[in-house]
Amino acid sequence: MTAARQLSADCSQCFGLCCVVPAFAASSDFAIDKPAGTPCPNLAADFGCSVHERLPELGFRGCTVYDCFGAGQRMSQETFGGVDWRSGAAPPMFDVFPVMRDLHELLWYVSESVRLLPDGPLRAALRAEADRLDALGAGSPAEVAELDVDVLRGEVNPLLQQASSQLRGSGGPDLRGADLLGVDLRRRDLRGANLRGAMLVAADLRGVDLAGADVTGADMRDADLRGADLSGTLYLLQSQLDAARGDATTHLPPHWPAE
Repeated sequence: MTAARQLSADCSQCFGLCCVVPAFAASSDFAIDKPAGTPCPNLAADFGCSVHERLPELGFRGCTVYDCFGAGQRMSQETFGGVDWRSGAAPPMFDVFPVMRDLHELLWYVSESVRLLPDGPLRAALRAEADRLDALGAGSPAEVAELDVDVLRGEVNPLLQQASSQLRGSGGPDLRGADLLGVDLRRRDLRGANLRGAMLVAADLRGVDLAGADVTGADMRDADLRGADLSGTLYLLQSQLDAARGDATTHLPPHWPAE
């Protein structure tokens, strides 16, 4: 089941939950105030975005880098069986979505570790965790809403850290949580670096080889990735790429889905 689980958003199979459930305050990422549980005025009747092609220019850049990790379509089609929030399912659906989204994010990191690791005890342990997390997401709406994803994350994180250490190898710099805002990193050897949670906003990474670097939770907004080699970067999300600046010379992982 986990192997077939889609852990990226398929908006065509969702009821626009990310456009309804969260609250947003007007900012550089979202042009207007939107209360929780209120549809965005740009949400069309078919649950598509009526201004999708113009989101950045209209001030909705945050929408372009959001990823529910497949939680939206799972809830829409499986948890609620195709019944959308306009039909009276809104209160439980709105309670479940934030939990399912965080659960799917954790499931993505675990599944990515399984994909990257060689056969062995660690990979087997992470595969078992992936199956467990996926099974928890198959509970009833009430059961899913009661899940404490922070607790689950605490249970799984030691395995994810072991996976990161094994995949990165030895010798890479430890820059966990480092404040690298706007820093020119072109002369740094970041191969195998631990960049978990690092602040890389507007960092200059042009031409940098990030092979084996773990970028879990790294904030890469406006990072300059022109010419950077991300082909071997670990735990790289599409949303991180979308938030950064790259070009045709940016090398992406070979398994990256075509746009």
